[in-house]
Amino acid sequence: MGCHMYKKSVVIGVTGGIAAYKAVDVVSRLKKNNYNVNVIMTKAAQKFVSPLTFQSISMNYVVTDMFEEAKTWEVEHIALAKKADLFVIVPATANIIGKIANGIADDMLSTTVMATRAPVLFAPAMNTNMFCNTIVQENIFKLKRVGYHFVEPSEGRLACGDFGMGKLADPEIIVLEAEKLLNVGNDLVGKKILITAGPTREPIDPVRYITNYSSGKMGYAVAEASAKRGAEVILISGPTALKRPLGVTVIDVITTNDMYEAVLQNYKWADIIIKAAAVSDYRPESIAQNKIKKLNEDMSIKLTKNPDILKELGKIKNKNQILIGFAAETQSLINNASVKMENKNLDFIVANDVTREGAGFDSDTNIVTIIDKNENIRHFDKMSKLELADIIIDKAKQMME
Repeated sequence: MGCHMYKKSVVIGVTGGIAAYKAVDVVSRLKKNNYNVNVIMTKAAQKFVSPLTFQSISMNYVVTDMFEEAKTWEVEHIALAKKADLFVIVPATANIIGKIANGIADDMLSTTVMATRAPVLFAPAMNTNMFCNTIVQENIFKLKRVGYHFVEPSEGRLACGDFGMGKLADPEIIVLEAEKLLNVGNDLVGKKILITAGPTREPIDPVRYITNYSSGKMGYAVAEASAKRGAEVILISGPTALKRPLGVTVIDVITTNDMYEAVLQNYKWADIIIKAAAVSDYRPESIAQNKIKKLNEDMSIKLTKNPDILKELGKIKNKNQILIGFAAETQSLINNASVKMENKNLDFIVANDVTREGAGFDSDTNIVTIIDKNENIRHFDKMSKLELADIIIDKAKQMME
């Protein structure tokens, strides 16, 4: 591996709540996203999860006690306080919130938080009655007023059996909020991106339809990457089995006509339009009211052309909008994609040969060639769809500038 460069340093404070085990997931996600993570545990937290667990996942020594022998010559709490680009306290109990709100520093975590200049994010988790207690609410208000950040708990069934506010926010949301505070590549703040994704379905009768193999993974990856970088995102999605990306407005559609309507209603709002959906070019001329029964040996369905959403956008987009299309081809990749780009007035097109292993439909990876209107052609080797999403957004941003 050699010398490893981390994006930034995050210190996770774990306190003694039953949700302490979820902090393990937060640490794991941050590590996967290439942050250096240090963990400080309170005495009570160690009753729920062992320090060894956090040590194994963070790959850093876990700080547990104020008065043990220092592992390094630095004054430990000051060293961590200085090193941190962000503090996340997960779960944050009523106790730690109360301590910090009132300037009490009597253990390693409260002392380090008090000594840091980094932003601090609290992820509270506690019994509903505790969370709603006036004193706790006043402490939270006080901390917010002086610039501390909070990931609100959600409603749900709590460990004590009660139902209500106080359940720790989803680890995925905690990490998303952390990354916003770390300001990692928040280069798309103020930009509006419209994305289409997935297949469309054209009904034949009440039980059958025409569709294609698209899973929606590429469009969803672009939506996720755009939101992570601070853009406002509208995702118009055909039927998929995918989890909705966080921080994205999703409009669900079924047919190509539905998608056409949704795109026309929203395209003026967007700075960048990315058409990653695989829409049906044709639909049955008429839809049978009842299920078509088996009668003869043969059966034919008359198809009629659907509106060409991409071509329409190419005609009506304004000169400041960037329009991006995709070409899923099985032969003459460059030629077919170039013709499509010209015909539809695109700024650039992302072409892939769907017959190749690791490219195309329902795959988590892609192998593409990007061709732009200035005849620049770039090939990209196999990479994850999320990595490719960032490349597409970088290119769109560059063309806007």
